[in-house]
Amino acid sequence: MFDIVLKNGYILTMDENFTEYKNGYIAIKDGKIVEVGEGKEEFQAKEIIDLNSNVVIPGLINTHTHAAMTLLRGYGSDNPLKVWLEQYIWPVEGKYVSYEFVKDGTDLACYEMIRNGITCFVDMYFYENAVADSIKEAGLKGVLTTGILDFPTPGAKTPEEGIEKTKDFINQYKNDNNIFPAIGPHAPYTCSPKTLIKAMEVAIDYNVLYHIHVAETITEVEDIKNRYGTTPVKHLNNLGVLNERVLAAHMVHPTEEEIELLAEKNVKIAHCPESNLKLASGIAPVPKMVEKGVTVSIGTDGTASNDDLDLIAEASTAAKLHKGYNLNPTVLPAKQVLAMITRQAAKAILKYDRMGSIEVGKDADIVVIDVNQPHLQPLFDPYTQIIYSAKGSDVDTVIINGKVVMKNKVVQTVDKDKVIYIAKKWREKILNA
Repeated sequence: MFDIVLKNGYILTMDENFTEYKNGYIAIKDGKIVEVGEGKEEFQAKEIIDLNSNVVIPGLINTHTHAAMTLLRGYGSDNPLKVWLEQYIWPVEGKYVSYEFVKDGTDLACYEMIRNGITCFVDMYFYENAVADSIKEAGLKGVLTTGILDFPTPGAKTPEEGIEKTKDFINQYKNDNNIFPAIGPHAPYTCSPKTLIKAMEVAIDYNVLYHIHVAETITEVEDIKNRYGTTPVKHLNNLGVLNERVLAAHMVHPTEEEIELLAEKNVKIAHCPESNLKLASGIAPVPKMVEKGVTVSIGTDGTASNDDLDLIAEASTAAKLHKGYNLNPTVLPAKQVLAMITRQAAKAILKYDRMGSIEVGKDADIVVIDVNQPHLQPLFDPYTQIIYSAKGSDVDTVIINGKVVMKNKVVQTVDKDKVIYIAKKWREKILNA
């Protein structure tokens, strides 16, 4: 007796061979995928979901977010990064960031991510205990890191305090099924060599991911050159903190030599094209990194600089951006880009043993896309259709750890009206301050 069976679906497993089942089924028991195949018609299951030939993919993994910043969506837009941060974002965060702010903002983000087919996300912000509470309620998964900086933050007065609190957080959630604690030194320009090294010691001692912003802007590159006489990636390498557990967000401005170094050290990248475009940070050399064998995934970044959590749209932007920028329509084909938000993303967060593809033994994190609508027909190639024609709102059903969290485009675990009401309350509070 299975818990759930999905049948009559066009299954894109996104495994290493891109195995497909055009009339496929998936059997789920105890939160795991126990059978995947084609043609079988008779099942014993508590729930059988007929997919009506819709397309099935693994749950999407968003590898870089600041989830609670949904409450600052659109605030201070169309300004230079320095102005945007110093005159808009940081003052509001300094005044309002608290457990309540982070919990409310993350509840809103969880609704939006589930609605868009995201089953797991990487977060770097403050009060990550609030993010953990949101995730628990929503049924999502998250790699959670509190931003550690060398100056006071809402979570810690010193980087040492931030590191100690991270260790406590790791101990609290190290055996959790949905929450994967990690360590998050903010960036090379906001963290001293001492902080960066100590954070890596924790990552190694506790066997967790090391999430950091790297080479996001030209200003950052120049700043690191002026301070340390070298470029950001080389600076991290010189400190001995460049290795296979590093997930580097953005990586817009690495040199050719640094790309070789990233490949050699097996560093993972979270590419955030829409945020980088909106903040005029530049265009990351993703095709070159992929060509050298670097694992590249995709993140939305926070909604204050994106301004949404639609990972399918983000992947579409990535695919088209790099074709146009490189004057080459063959770079980053749709199949490869879909892998960047599934299989490659799971590798980037060191969880490929559990997620990223539809295979027996993996967590039942599954997304069904409603292709039976005009803008997704005729369906010649499902990979192409998802990346170039679909959007997050085309997701019909989402299953995480074998639990249905969205069905028929209705999120089951987060109250839509409530999160909208709370978001409007925060808008009033911020505007009337």
